[in-house]
Amino acid sequence: MTEQVEYQPIEAFLGPRPERVPLDVRVLESVDCGSYVREKVSYAVTADQRVSAYVCVPKGADRSLPGVFCHHQHAGQFALGKSEVVGLAGNPDQAYARELAERGFVTIAPDAIGFEERNWSPDGRSNVTWFELSTRLVQGRTLLASCLHEVSVALDHLASRPEVDPSRLGFIGHSYGGRMALWAPAFDHRITASVSHCGCIPYRYSLSHDTGVQAEFVLPGFAARHDLEDVIACFGRTALLISATSDDRWSRGAAEVFDGARRVLGDRAELAMYDAGHVFTPQMRARAYAFLRDRC
Repeated sequence: MTEQVEYQPIEAFLGPRPERVPLDVRVLESVDCGSYVREKVSYAVTADQRVSAYVCVPKGADRSLPGVFCHHQHAGQFALGKSEVVGLAGNPDQAYARELAERGFVTIAPDAIGFEERNWSPDGRSNVTWFELSTRLVQGRTLLASCLHEVSVALDHLASRPEVDPSRLGFIGHSYGGRMALWAPAFDHRITASVSHCGCIPYRYSLSHDTGVQAEFVLPGFAARHDLEDVIACFGRTALLISATSDDRWSRGAAEVFDGARRVLGDRAELAMYDAGHVFTPQMRARAYAFLRDRC
């Protein structure tokens, strides 16, 4: 078990984060999807960069609703991002932004750096994240700092919307998104509930050829003394559901990470284990949605 550390030492591994700038939100399109409206919006994340995202808003909302950041998976599919989690492309089992909107949540789904509209490779499909990492590292910065900054900016937009109760913000993700679900609440304490599905592998189990460390989570020197339990120890009021499967390399160590989370979060930490592979089935999603409903 890793020693517990305070928030600031872990923050120091990230290096500087980009400065906040005015959102300057622009609505690019609005589509009637039956029980909800899907907007495509863009907003500024830095002084020289904008991000596009889908925001799904339930119809007929007469009160403030919970808002949920829906982070897409990785799967080596760099041409996919926000479109998959709203059900426009890819695997229907990944369309949790759409399904949550159908259940009364306002959801936001941006492209992460290097995915979909943010993949700048000539074919729009190649892995550019290692370039995004290396160019930051030589400047004393990290890719994770940029990713966490962009999560917070997306939450700024959610919290500013009249349909959203800013005290009820959640996070959900599968795989890559599941890993971000463990980091984002440590650095944005507005998140009241977070679901990490098939993405809880700690660093100590990532040093093998079949896993490795994803570019977004490369923090020089971090794993020498720290691991995910130390990140979770930096949560504010967040409730955490670790959702994992028995035949999934990205779920290795789930019980250990949960034990560490339980020591810090008490009954705000829950574990759901399934006899399955790297999938997000309707049963698993139903459990995740119920958790967000109860905890957001």
